[in-house]
Amino acid sequence: MSLQSMTGFARSERSSGRNRFAWELRSVNGKGLDIRLRLPPGLERLEPDMRRLISEKFTRGNLQANLTLTVSETRMEAVLNRDALAAVMALREELGGLVDPSPLRLDTLMGIRGLVDIREPEEDEDALSARDAAILGSLDEALGHLQHMREGEGAALAVVLKGHVSRIGELTEAVEADPSRRPDEIARRLSLQLSTLLQEAPTLDRDRLHAEAALLATKADLREEIDRLKAHVAAAGELIGKGGPVGRRLDFLAQEFNRESNTICSKSNSAAVTAAGIELKVVIDQFREQVQNLE
Repeated sequence: MSLQSMTGFARSERSSGRNRFAWELRSVNGKGLDIRLRLPPGLERLEPDMRRLISEKFTRGNLQANLTLTVSETRMEAVLNRDALAAVMALREELGGLVDPSPLRLDTLMGIRGLVDIREPEEDEDALSARDAAILGSLDEALGHLQHMREGEGAALAVVLKGHVSRIGELTEAVEADPSRRPDEIARRLSLQLSTLLQEAPTLDRDRLHAEAALLATKADLREEIDRLKAHVAAAGELIGKGGPVGRRLDFLAQEFNRESNTICSKSNSAAVTAAGIELKVVIDQFREQVQNLE
């Protein structure tokens, strides 16, 4: 599977009978999948099917779907309210001796409110079913275009993310290889510090000082942080290569990267290690910023 960005745009147009419609889809970053539909009146019944189609293709992103519908050919028909006409005729019969008995004219009947309704003819069931199927088919087509665009941006993001992960790995190796971490260098530095303390305060307990120095050396060791960073680098590379909706897991790894880099900076007793730790934090921030765009 490919990585997907959460940003994209797509449009699809179709027609069915006298109806012409167009979908416009816009997608931006979101913590989950937030679907917002804007539909013409009378099409609300299709909303469950529309949401199902969208959910089948995407798992994250704020997605807005707008549908416009126009009728290309306007037709009108006159619909006679026969009950109202019967009531008018019955009243005329009842008042036959009181009003003009001349035949009713068409313009007179047309002027009676509610007797004749001029409106567009209703679509038959087959035409409505065909239109609804075409609307859903057009949405599916637009979703395919949107998915293609999101995958294209995801491919570009993958290149950037791989570069960040590679740099994190290089900096981790630089910390691991720093001379300050060699046992002989650690011993030399501690020996020098102990000698200085004993010269300034010769009455100090030598055994206690050596025990405290050993404890400090253990706490300052970066082996665990380095091992965890290497494991996170491997996991991030695997997720990026795997693709699919991995944005949340990569975001979690970004937090873990940041935690280990903070610890390295706090434990560092070398200018080179501190510099590498600071650069680690910069690269990790860049990595996390890009991960926010992934599904």
